[in-house]
Amino acid sequence: MKIPIIISCLVLAANLYAQNTLTLKPTSENIKINKEIYGHFSEHLGTCIYEGIFVGEDSDIPNIDGYRTDVVEAFKELKIPVLRWPGGCFADTYHWKDGIGPKEDRPSIVNVFWGGVTEDNSFGTHEFLNFCELIGTEPYLSINVGTGTVQEAVEWVEYVTSDNQSPMTDLRKKNGREKPWDVKYWGIGNENWGCGGDMAPDYYANIFRNYSSYIRGGDFQKVICGPSGNDANWMETILSGLNGKQHLAQGVSLHYYTLPTADWSNKGSSTDFGEEMWFSTIRNTMFVEDYIKQHLAIMDKYDPEGKIKLIVDEWGTWYDKLPGTKDGFLQQQNTVRDALVAGINLNIFNNHADRISMANIAQIVNVLQSVILTKGPQMVKTPTYHVFRMYNVHQDANLIPVELETEDYQLNEVQIPALTASASEKDGTTSITITNANPHKAITIDCQLGEEYKLVKGEIVTGREITDHNDFGKEEKVSISDFRPGKINNEELQVEIPPHAVILVQLERVE
Repeated sequence: MKIPIIISCLVLAANLYAQNTLTLKPTSENIKINKEIYGHFSEHLGTCIYEGIFVGEDSDIPNIDGYRTDVVEAFKELKIPVLRWPGGCFADTYHWKDGIGPKEDRPSIVNVFWGGVTEDNSFGTHEFLNFCELIGTEPYLSINVGTGTVQEAVEWVEYVTSDNQSPMTDLRKKNGREKPWDVKYWGIGNENWGCGGDMAPDYYANIFRNYSSYIRGGDFQKVICGPSGNDANWMETILSGLNGKQHLAQGVSLHYYTLPTADWSNKGSSTDFGEEMWFSTIRNTMFVEDYIKQHLAIMDKYDPEGKIKLIVDEWGTWYDKLPGTKDGFLQQQNTVRDALVAGINLNIFNNHADRISMANIAQIVNVLQSVILTKGPQMVKTPTYHVFRMYNVHQDANLIPVELETEDYQLNEVQIPALTASASEKDGTTSITITNANPHKAITIDCQLGEEYKLVKGEIVTGREITDHNDFGKEEKVSISDFRPGKINNEELQVEIPPHAVILVQLERVE
């Protein structure tokens, strides 16, 4: 009678062990993970632009033509592929001509959405586009359709991109820029269902068609303002409103912010939280995949060939502001929790790289889920920064589809997947990224490679505690460290992933 019991126990143990399995599924489709999935977003909000990126040439803070030297170097290291500007909500109040020409002649603007502060427009079109050139990134400009006009939009495109003789190109040259900039990404409006004009979806669809028809260029990527979260009605209505004019849009945006509480009036602290807030944050961020699938199904109805791409051009965590900071500046810290959120979302975006062509985390400096924090002359690289740096191996790599079997992470009778993963191949190197959301338990996963590989390296981003973060004047608590993934045996690699960790494993085929 003992033998069956032993066998049953062995079977049970095997089943428990086998539940964490990652299988590489190479395909001949050659799906590229566009580097733009690792994009960022900068808005005239709080100290993102002024103080964060731009301090002016006369600042005591070391700078290159007014751009912070430390920030410039950090962005170069990160290999930022694309940067969105000037908003956000700010974009639909921004009139680009107020931000060109001699700075002393530029009119000021009151930022009605974010703190009611007055800005002097010293950072405008030239400053932004020159900054993109300096750090080696593609610019993504948001056109004002809320308080702007079609003519204003057309003239901006001409001013920026045209090399023909015209009033706008003459004006650009007068302002010191002889050659046009190479700008191909143009967002036509922002959150027009909300701060961009509180428009009805059918009304906005007509506006988009109007603006887009006048913005002409061989390789322009024009982005229609898509929904927030799971708003299927907005997506359905704007796409049906194209009414046979799908060629006018090359992308449709999706915005989704992760709130621990799902309550905009009480979002939760960025640093003072326990396991319940940790769990709800991870659970809520995973909803983005459900929303992606929901919206892609709608897109398939109106664009069955998949020519219009999904662009997640605002995503990230949103908590209550740090105590003592200004209202409307959206300043928060960035912990191990944010590292997990970044890794999870990037894995999801990678796995949908056939339809997602760009994503832009909000926001790049000092606002929401920033990769950089600044305070006077000091600068901090956040946990999110280190995840993006570790993950940049996926940029423009070929997606390797994965089949993931994962145990659950359970709290208060609610279950979520403990692990997420994605994989890619580039220049002969296979890169696998995995997140472990369980804050208490190391998880062993069996990676079934399907071929003979050798290990190249492993890296990890984690901390001692889930609330660990990097702060000014203190030793860095969260960064990239070397990681020993284990040994490959018979085309299998067992990896033990520590609690609350994001890892990278890189392999090369054995010839």
